[in-house]
Amino acid sequence: MNLNGTATLPPGPRMPPALQTATWFGNAQWMLAQCAARFGDTFTLRILNEGTWVVLSDPDHVRQVFTGDPRVFHAGEGNQILLPVLGEHSVLLLDEGAHIEQRKLLLPPFHGKRMQRYGELMAEIAAAEIEEWPRGQPYRLRPRMQAMTLEIILRAVLGLGQGERLVRLRTELRRLLDMVTNPRMMLFPALLGPERLVRMKLFQRDIARVDGPIYEEIAERRRSSDLAERDDILSLLLQARYEDSTPMSDIELRDELLTLLVAGHETTATALAWAVERLIRHPDKLDRLTEESRAGETEYLDAVITETLRLRPVISVVARRLTEPVEIGGWELPAGVTVTPSIYLVHRRPDVYPDPERFLPERFIDNPPGTYTWIPFGGGVRRCLGGAFAQFEMRVVLAELVRRRRLEPARAESEPGKRRAITETPRHNTEVIVR
Repeated sequence: MNLNGTATLPPGPRMPPALQTATWFGNAQWMLAQCAARFGDTFTLRILNEGTWVVLSDPDHVRQVFTGDPRVFHAGEGNQILLPVLGEHSVLLLDEGAHIEQRKLLLPPFHGKRMQRYGELMAEIAAAEIEEWPRGQPYRLRPRMQAMTLEIILRAVLGLGQGERLVRLRTELRRLLDMVTNPRMMLFPALLGPERLVRMKLFQRDIARVDGPIYEEIAERRRSSDLAERDDILSLLLQARYEDSTPMSDIELRDELLTLLVAGHETTATALAWAVERLIRHPDKLDRLTEESRAGETEYLDAVITETLRLRPVISVVARRLTEPVEIGGWELPAGVTVTPSIYLVHRRPDVYPDPERFLPERFIDNPPGTYTWIPFGGGVRRCLGGAFAQFEMRVVLAELVRRRRLEPARAESEPGKRRAITETPRHNTEVIVR
């Protein structure tokens, strides 16, 4: 608070918001590291059509955000950049009571025995994909990881078998994702804002192409006579009921299905690509993982996944829009500011992770990750509801991979990150040689 009693903000770069925005969408992690080195644990960024961000990397401040009152810390408002694709009913864009109610309906399929049922499907799809990889020549794995995880999520979420409907939806969804993750496309929500982008006729036509088969699948499944016997997520959601006993509407189902299809495969594919990229540059760790996986052991496999998500988080920040003033770290932050815990910076704190740039799965053997120091899936009531599903899928796919193939790097140097929409991917798409 300054002498006049008005709220103040932490320091940050002085360049114009347009330049900050361009830098952010071009190289977010570099920008975070540079700002942290200059300004410390807390600093301010100004991003076009996002407003003022206060970036946090002190675990105590992260804890304050994740345990704060959801009526004050609005994650849905902080995720508005996703509106044009996911729709206003997506659980990622809801806040308070509406979010809690929707989350209750979505959570059961992603935990416990229901989730475990998908293990056989995941292993079958992974094995078939891996057998198709060419041997002895440079090969980029990330696109194939995308194809694999898309197939898994399509069949787990929609329960589709092989056939024309699966091919059509796969084609349209892949086309949409390629479009919205093109770095040049990020200029549109940055310059226009998500609300204006939603109203653009050209964008509406692109969205309608994937909406068509999704709505057809919803209608087809509603008429199904074996709904109660099915265990795919669409069938479970059609049977779910709100507290007033009403079912989800078609548009609510569409928004949640697209959320699961988009968020449930792009991020997992990237995390798998990073895991392989790190392992092939640490052959001793790859050997240990291979040996233990072939013996049916999972402790080191879990440590590899945890360390990959620490060192190479797919998403760099999470966002909460303040609905009223909040004091964090001695700063009186006004309503309307977006507090932004940085996954990337928290995961690189040397006081939490000694030698933080090293890929060291062993750091998580007999040492579980901290609730507020390992946050690849966010935290609190807004923790990613598919986090457990993603880790389970990574476990199945990596185990199948190391049991079946030996991978070597196609280039000597490590692959730096490359910005792809809001995710961070290996710059050369994890280029390997398959043996």
